[in-house]
Amino acid sequence: MRRGAHVLDSHIDAVSWDEAISRIAGWATHRQSRFVALCNVHSVVTASREAGFHKVIAQADLALPDGAPVAWALRREGFAGQQRINGPDLMWRYLGVAEQMGQSVFFYGSSNDTLDRLMVRIKAAFPKLKIAGLESPPFRELTPEEDQAYIDQINQSGAHVVFVGLGCPKQEAWIASHRGRIKAVMLGVGAAFDYHAGTIERAPQWMQKAGLEWLHRLASEPRRLARRYAVTNSVFIYRMAKSMLLGQAPSQHEEMH
Repeated sequence: MRRGAHVLDSHIDAVSWDEAISRIAGWATHRQSRFVALCNVHSVVTASREAGFHKVIAQADLALPDGAPVAWALRREGFAGQQRINGPDLMWRYLGVAEQMGQSVFFYGSSNDTLDRLMVRIKAAFPKLKIAGLESPPFRELTPEEDQAYIDQINQSGAHVVFVGLGCPKQEAWIASHRGRIKAVMLGVGAAFDYHAGTIERAPQWMQKAGLEWLHRLASEPRRLARRYAVTNSVFIYRMAKSMLLGQAPSQHEEMH
């Protein structure tokens, strides 16, 4: 049973940190093929504007409120204690859980340099963690043969969890297309690889808590992110303000999954 509400047009799960990690751990123990989406403002706005991406997010077994505004929206819908469950922190916390449970993890995405730096940090923090593998695929579209080779590699590695760092919406589309083909829980964690590798500086805690991490990212990568934030943030604010002004009833619900 999934508890949650629609934020714009996408169902977002209302769960605690412990519930999210416990659910992932349970699926991973049995090497179930599962899709965990981390949804921020960019995700829910893109899903509201592009039918294909809306369908992708709808396929997720767990859609978590990655962005602070998304968590705030869930609180407005009646889930008063909802916290932001973001990709970088979820990945780091789960590595500790995986180490304790003896689960193995796989990293797919980003660059070879970032993965090398990430491994140094992870091995220092989690010396007993089983790392099943890491791959930086070509940025271009893969051939069917190349894609199958990666699927075989991940499955043969015995990985329980695959962290995918291809960026939104590419990583979510990739996971959705591989659900049922890769025997592991797959999480799209965005820039988590870069944050933990130290190749991108993360916003200080006070900005994260205030819902301003996007502003720090914008200042760090203005050319790449300026248009994205100008569009998605404006659409999100407009849609949420319209909902509040019209006094639309909360949309919280439960669904079987």
